Amino acid sequence: MELEQFREQWKKELAVQRSAIGIGRKEARRFQESTRPEVLKTNRKFKHESELVNEQTTDAKTGTVLLPDRPPKKRWYPHGDRPQHLRKAPREERLLDRLIQDLNEINEIPFFDMDLPYELALKIFQHLNTTELGRCAQVSKAWKILAEDELLWYRHCLKEGHLIGSSISDSPCWKSTLRDCRQMEHTMRTNWKNRVGAISQLQYELGKVLCDVNSCAGHVIAGYTSGDVRLWDTQNLDIGSPYLRPSHVSRESALRPHVSHVCVNENVAVAAYEDGIIDVWSIEAGREPIHHYQHLQRVQALALGAEGTTVASASGKQVRVEQPDEQGYWQTTAQFELEKLVDFAQIIPGVRPRTLAVVAASDTVYLLEPGKDPSILHCVYSHPITCLDTSSSQAAVGVKSFGWAMNMGNKIDVYSWETGQAVVSLGSSSGDFTCVNLKDSPPNLLVSGNKDRRVRVFDLRTAKSVTSLYGHHMGVSAVQADDWKIVSGGEEGLLCVWEMRMAAKLWEMHNRHPVRHIHFHTQTLVTANIPDEKTPRGACITDDDLTAHRRHRGTIYLYDFSVDMSSTDHILPICRSSYAESHGYNYNIGLAVPYDNILAAPVATRPHVS
Repeated sequence: MELEQFREQWKKELAVQRSAIGIGRKEARRFQESTRPEVLKTNRKFKHESELVNEQTTDAKTGTVLLPDRPPKKRWYPHGDRPQHLRKAPREERLLDRLIQDLNEINEIPFFDMDLPYELALKIFQHLNTTELGRCAQVSKAWKILAEDELLWYRHCLKEGHLIGSSISDSPCWKSTLRDCRQMEHTMRTNWKNRVGAISQLQYELGKVLCDVNSCAGHVIAGYTSGDVRLWDTQNLDIGSPYLRPSHVSRESALRPHVSHVCVNENVAVAAYEDGIIDVWSIEAGREPIHHYQHLQRVQALALGAEGTTVASASGKQVRVEQPDEQGYWQTTAQFELEKLVDFAQIIPGVRPRTLAVVAASDTVYLLEPGKDPSILHCVYSHPITCLDTSSSQAAVGVKSFGWAMNMGNKIDVYSWETGQAVVSLGSSSGDFTCVNLKDSPPNLLVSGNKDRRVRVFDLRTAKSVTSLYGHHMGVSAVQADDWKIVSGGEEGLLCVWEMRMAAKLWEMHNRHPVRHIHFHTQTLVTANIPDEKTPRGACITDDDLTAHRRHRGTIYLYDFSVDMSSTDHILPICRSSYAESHGYNYNIGLAVPYDNILAAPVATRPHVS
């Protein structure tokens, strides 16, 4: 019905416009006929005689009568008798005019004194940020349509790191989507600073001691002294966590060996045992391993890339690289025999199309590539490597000084993959650098931990320390940083969250065992406290004191900061108080300090949770 009404109204307007055009043409033709020179002379000749007499003048010398040659007077028309071509067009808006106006605005955009095509104007607006787009939207209606184009806001959303991998058709309004993402990011930052969220412990039954933990993309894998390997999906904890079954080789023995190393990414999970066996599971396939192989000695280092399915393992002086071919069949891509025992191993992400790994053996760092002999990246005699981390463009190597170089202090050497040369040398500390994080740090920054109980952030451009944090009682064992915060763990079991700009501690959590693993995203934080002693009292199920073993088995904590801030059930346990203690924490609790007799005041009987 609306379409039919629109058509009828459009036909009426077209008919009125055509008739108006016809009348205008007739009046214009009459006006042209009346304004010809010969017609004007004829009309002037036949004027009224009285008017000519009044207007005539006589020459004083000759006595000739002269008539004035002046322009004709403007004709006055009574009200309503003005010709159609001289009348002003009515200002009422017609559908046809509106349609033509909209089409002109879409096809051509006015830029000051010129009109540009829409595509060219869109390319100009691509160089503006969100604030400048908002200002341009206030210039005119045409600029507003251009400044709110979905392609512009889709690119800004991806540029700020929101909804990576999505297409432009996934959201009906990318401007609103970007605003919601920014609001969520602000909420997450507020929850991180105030320690508002839910905390859960990834439980495991008694009698098992935690050996190693790794996490990536929402998956957490843990290995225990019983030989069991367990995998959690932190995004779907309600469906349960499966036990990854070992290969048939390790199931033949009654007492399975301990798990020494575990790794996980979005595709596969890998576990290495004390007897040299390595099992590989698929995240989507199931609990049975899809591949396994064995070293002759204990596995000392295990590496898995953040993407793909390339696995590198080191046992003694031997390094082995395994990955599937195009048909999905696993095979040994490369095998190397080094001169020294391997301490660390890393898979370098996205440097070359072929597999490339880096390993540290004593005081030497080797680059391993299939089909080539190992090349030396770093080597300083009698200066052992204390830590190693890699990114897609650089490698950071922690070096311990001995002998004549002790006065130079311990340092971190940063190498470039493109040139293979040292880019910068950082720090000159008396303590050993125990951990370094390069791949997760912001651009041009590197965060490290040291045995001198300090967390340092270095600027790779100036080779200087921009932040030095002191808050641990023993050496720092794990660190990670982003653009505004630092999370560090110590040998004493203390977990600290720092604000980078203010260099201030936001909050801390304490545990009995050292913090060996830290990994966080925008919403979640995974920490693992792994004991150094693998056979404490109570490790056997027949022992009497099982509670002692419970204190020594290790813990895995999952912090979720995306919960509702106003919900009291989601406040961390340390933030709750019974108001009976004489002293305690005051996180997220609005009450008088020191603790008075709150029961005497009925209004203050319930805490206010911010």
